[in-house]
Amino acid sequence: MSFFAIATIISALYGDARLQSFRQLLSAHLFSVIASVSVNDGTLAGRPDPGEVRYSSPVSGWYWSVEPVADNLKGSLRSASLGDKTIDSPSTLNVPFDTSFQRTYTEPGLNGEQLTVVETEVVLDAENRVARFRVMGNLSEVEREIAGFRNTLYFYLGIFALGGTLINAAVILFGLRPLDRVRRSLAEIREGKVSRLNENLPDEIAPLAREMNALIENNRRIMERSRTQVGNLAHSLKTPLSVLVNESRTIGGTEGRIIAEQSAAMQVQVQHYLQRARVAAQRDSVVFRAPVTPILARLVRVTAKLNPDVDVQFLNHMDDAIFAGEQEDLEEVVGNLLENAGKWGRSAIRLTLARVDSGFEISVEDDGPGLAPDQIKDALTRGTRLDESKPGTGLGLSIVHDTVREYGGTLRLERSADLGGLNARLTLPIAGN
Repeated sequence: MSFFAIATIISALYGDARLQSFRQLLSAHLFSVIASVSVNDGTLAGRPDPGEVRYSSPVSGWYWSVEPVADNLKGSLRSASLGDKTIDSPSTLNVPFDTSFQRTYTEPGLNGEQLTVVETEVVLDAENRVARFRVMGNLSEVEREIAGFRNTLYFYLGIFALGGTLINAAVILFGLRPLDRVRRSLAEIREGKVSRLNENLPDEIAPLAREMNALIENNRRIMERSRTQVGNLAHSLKTPLSVLVNESRTIGGTEGRIIAEQSAAMQVQVQHYLQRARVAAQRDSVVFRAPVTPILARLVRVTAKLNPDVDVQFLNHMDDAIFAGEQEDLEEVVGNLLENAGKWGRSAIRLTLARVDSGFEISVEDDGPGLAPDQIKDALTRGTRLDESKPGTGLGLSIVHDTVREYGGTLRLERSADLGGLNARLTLPIAGN
């Protein structure tokens, strides 16, 4: 835009200067013709020569003429380029003379060009013999010259503008390369490939990388401290709960059984809420990433060993799935679903990993009795046991649901279309989304 404005201003200045120079040249030629003309016996005489060869070339667009105005003056003089042809002159009412008794106007030429005419009337002698002097220049030629200059100017300034833009783009891209390196390093951190930014950067960017590394390290220390505190809390509660369980055995009977069940429920719930606190603390961490396929493959092998009479299948449709969280959390969630499938499945369990728009989906199906629609909501309620004949505390699906929700995922329970039992569909965001 600045180059366009510069070109426009230069072109306008050049055009004005060139037209002014053109008019000044015609005025100089006019005075030269006037100085070369005299009166001899009442007739115009003289051989004007303005010093321009174009006045000698026929129909060149450059002409001069001297014509009598007074009745006591005869004859006329013309340039060789004009010959016996004439150029019209407007009325003085339309184009009056100025204070120098000159007037300038534009008229069509002999070859379709536009002419600029400079005209004056001069008294030639004491007998008041008056003649009209006109010098005509090719205005179209001057305008073509101005247009050519303007086009050339726009062309070269356009090249300079393009070159300057390319150079600036190259400089900017080169200058932003360190930031692109930082961006790639951050992406690698989010993918779990590295744990720190590379600090081998220019002096302007290196402090940013150091501060980012300090932030990551601080985040890691906070997580380690939280994990330690969680472990300390779990350890401090372990002994009192074990005492309660032992006392329940001593008491025996219904009361002892109730104490044992409630103690076990307390152990599970304490562990559950400690887990939720840990997940919430690390949910937005940029350093915890876990590959999904090897975790699921290991859990499938364990489930198959624990249930030798059940056919356990693993259908993997997404080898590159990366979980944006800690490996232990994914193991606990999927392990709970496989444990439930092992309890209720008769002969078949199928685990499927697939890609979905929001990330990846893990589906755990069995051929057990499944759940009725009105039982699905109860199954996700903490502590609800749909079948008292099966061992457990009724917290498994609730823990899965809460943990998945902390990570921004979803858990849906429905009937398996293929196996006929329960289908638990678990959706989690993939790392980098």
